[in-house]
Amino acid sequence: MNEDRSRHERPVRALSDDEDPREHWYDRVLTRLGLKPRDSIRHDLEDALAETVEDTDFSPQERAMLKNVLSFHRIRVEDVMVPRADIVAVAADTNLGELLSLFRTAGHSRLPVYGETLDDPKGMVHIRDFLDFIAMRADGGASESGAGDETRPPSLGQIDLSMTLASANILRPVLFVPRSMPAIDLLVRMQATRTHMALVIDEYGGTDGLVSIEDLVEMVVGDIEDEHDEDETLTIVGAADGTYIADARASLDEVKETLGVDLTEEEGAEDIDTIGGFIVTLAGRVPSRSEVIVGPAGLEFEVLDADPRRVKRLRILRRTMASTEVEITEGQPVAARPESAAAE
Repeated sequence: MNEDRSRHERPVRALSDDEDPREHWYDRVLTRLGLKPRDSIRHDLEDALAETVEDTDFSPQERAMLKNVLSFHRIRVEDVMVPRADIVAVAADTNLGELLSLFRTAGHSRLPVYGETLDDPKGMVHIRDFLDFIAMRADGGASESGAGDETRPPSLGQIDLSMTLASANILRPVLFVPRSMPAIDLLVRMQATRTHMALVIDEYGGTDGLVSIEDLVEMVVGDIEDEHDEDETLTIVGAADGTYIADARASLDEVKETLGVDLTEEEGAEDIDTIGGFIVTLAGRVPSRSEVIVGPAGLEFEVLDADPRRVKRLRILRRTMASTEVEITEGQPVAARPESAAAE
């Protein structure tokens, strides 16, 4: 038995009365002959990487990436997708001027394109195709015909920015995948089709989320930030008046760490991850802007920004004796505050 093989063997244990000592030898023979499957190599590698012993062969970064690679087969599309509410998309009837502004503010090189709603996807628009179209129109078509002065600078005045995206004919196809699809299968499909964007479709054919090839690669190598990515801001920030301004996507663990209040122990919060989801559950609906929802542990949640589907931003404050003179049923909204009070 060589040294490499013995390194991965399990520790010798005492045999019970009903075990045959020849059974393990017999199993090894069957495994070597291919008649019995051997223990998973993946499992052996995971065990080796989980050891806390310092290993000069792998750096901490290499060890982390290897762990991510080995666990990649367990990841599904739903684990990496951008939820529908966070998708930045553009309508097919949007004019080029509006598309130019959207590309400038969105921070994405690819945008999904839809018809009447996001459940009617038409494809995607790539910023490179958009710039090629703009440059061609600015050249006045001279590059296509071969006529004209090649030294003449392009004229942006020749571009009709009122033209719709659909009429520009610069859309590219996207992939459509279910939530349950293994992420590694999607990565292989993206490589084969040279398509870097996929829309996640639910059982009724509606758009449920979005996955880019960057989202999949980040599951192995970690977050990838380019030159235009802004520094991530804190999701819960303390204000000068003693209140807290929070992104509704802040986790309940962040709320506990910042305010010292554990909301996960409240009724109905077992399957909730974010403070926005907690408020919707508490109110029994999506509250509108400027509403104040009374919560547990002496907390009030004032909705600063929301749309019909979700809460986006809120202010968290602790109730004082003056504000609790009137008995309020927990989880029910109080009178909406003036818009001036809802502004930061």
